[in-house]
Amino acid sequence: MVENQEKNIANKIVVVTGGSRGIGAEIVKKLARSGYKVILNYNHSEQCAKNVENELKKDGFIVDIFKADVSHREEADKLINFALEKYGKIDVLINNAGISQTRLFTDITDEDWEHMIDVNLNSAFYCTREAVKNMIHNKSGLIINISSIWGVTGSSCEVHYSTAKAGLIGFTKALAKELRTFKH
Repeated sequence: MVENQEKNIANKIVVVTGGSRGIGAEIVKKLARSGYKVILNYNHSEQCAKNVENELKKDGFIVDIFKADVSHREEADKLINFALEKYGKIDVLINNAGISQTRLFTDITDEDWEHMIDVNLNSAFYCTREAVKNMIHNKSGLIINISSIWGVTGSSCEVHYSTAKAGLIGFTKALAKELRTFKH
């Protein structure tokens, strides 16, 4: 039984956005060390991504790194298509890419607002929309969206962050209801 579980895990492909630092890097390490094949997405932190990749590969774990700004649809599509071209499927998508910023509401610029929504919400939409096609076709898949307690309770001086994370929670709940119709 354990051997079958290990064999199944070894054939599982996981994409982690924002996987080079913090929570994302720990997710990548835990999954790779558990036997999953992991694609670590990063945008700005190339050296951190390479450090995680090197640490895991020296111990024999399978990890690929892929640079993409997933807040842009075209780059999110490239990330997902890379995974599909290399492995033929995506079993798990973990939408972890995110940023935060502490700023009074009256000081939030249009650019601050748009960037926060793009990175924390739109990136999950773009990656999920592309990956879910393969998951529906395979009648299998798991999508994990990393949000924040501020998406539930709100936080002063982080209105735009709280809004994006609340949107991600709503996105997750609604999508779960829609996709459950595709289960086998």
